[in-house]
Amino acid sequence: MLAFVLLVVGGLNWGLTAFDYNLVSMLVGKWPAIEKVVYILVGLSAIYFATTHKSDCKMCSPGMAV
Repeated sequence: MLAFVLLVVGGLNWGLTAFDYNLVSMLVGKWPAIEKVVYILVGLSAIYFATTHKSDCKMCSPGMAV
């Protein structure tokens, strides 16, 4: 669940950067070290979901036609 929340925050942050707004900065304040930790956790969450997606996804499971 935490990985999913981090992916949502990361995705929203990417979208909002088009409008010169940083959601992570708003959530954690102006602490660069904490911001960096959040970005690392978002990246690790993306790796986790990329590697475990097929076993969790009902549409990607073996035998399912697309």
